Formats: sequence, structure tokens, C-alpha cells
Amino acid sequence: MQGVEQDLGEATKWFRRAAEQGNSYAQLALGAIYESGQGVDKDEVEAVRWYRKAAEQGNIAAQDTLKRLSK
Repeated sequence: MQGVEQDLGEATKWFRRAAEQGNSYAQLALGAIYESGQGVDKDEVEAVRWYRKAAEQGNIAAQDTLKRLSK
């Protein structure tokens, strides 16, 4: 095994920092984290909030995810 031990809480902390600074890829990742509940309590409202922030910046993956969730 290479690298470091997986720490979902630490990953979430860093994604949140980047997402709050407007990084659409981090916002997308944070949406996925909340949607899946990995490392955090599952929260679909919070997931959609982060997906929407990314989608509003033109992130196509976030736009597609919002379409999928709205069905």
C-alpha cells in the first residue's frame, strides 16, 4: 500500500475549505460526500446545496447530478 491511511473526516475538512472558497470540483465532491454519507451524516439537503453551488459555476457533472436527483 502506498500513500497515507484514508481519513474521510480529514478529506471532508479539506474539501469544505476549498468548496467555501468557490472551487466547483470541491463543491461537487462535498455534495457527493453528503449524498453518500461517507464520513458525515447523510444529508440530501446539504448535498443538493453543494451540487447547486457547483452547477451554478458551470460544473457539468454537478448539473447532471441535480437532474438525476430531481427525477
